[in-house]
Amino acid sequence: MDSLKIILSFTLLVSLSSATSVVDFCVADFRFPVTPAGYSCKNPANLTVDDFVFSSLSVPGNMSNIFNLGVVPAFDVTFPALNGLGLSMVRLDLGVGGVVPIHSHRASELILVIEGTIIAGFIGSDNTPYYKTLNKGDIMIFPASLLHFQVNNGNSPALAFVSLNSASPGFQTTTFALASNDLPTDVIQKITLLDTTQVRKLKTVFGGTN
Repeated sequence: MDSLKIILSFTLLVSLSSATSVVDFCVADFRFPVTPAGYSCKNPANLTVDDFVFSSLSVPGNMSNIFNLGVVPAFDVTFPALNGLGLSMVRLDLGVGGVVPIHSHRASELILVIEGTIIAGFIGSDNTPYYKTLNKGDIMIFPASLLHFQVNNGNSPALAFVSLNSASPGFQTTTFALASNDLPTDVIQKITLLDTTQVRKLKTVFGGTN
């Protein structure tokens, strides 16, 4: 009986200790640099419910770009309450013919079509393409790190929301990676088999040099 009392007392002490040290969230404090584990936390005493609400996804993104694409991200850098929670969301507005260019990131992605029709797909590591025309209400998953894309193939603007299993998923677009920097044209030509004229055209469009 004494042993049972000791065990119950120890369990209670552990429970009380854990309860006083539980951290439910870590709203990012941008006064300190980001680390591989995320941002430092704001003092919970200074937080309000508004710190946990993000309203920008109600507004279409700016589509005045070469891809006719508007992107509104709810990542940790725009919605600090996501810090450390392992999820995020993005609003995609695609004009007629609009494109989310082929890209990759370190998180898996789930797309939900709200309006319009979108061809969406990804390319497996064995170079097998998986793509389909998605309609309103359809969802599709893109596994982490694989190249994927979306194209509005309808006659009206399209709207989709994507969720990702990271608060900071990263985003690397193949075209930008090649043509928006000073990677030499002759190197790009060799590694892509694009001709020099095409490479220089891409560099002109995306601000690259050399």
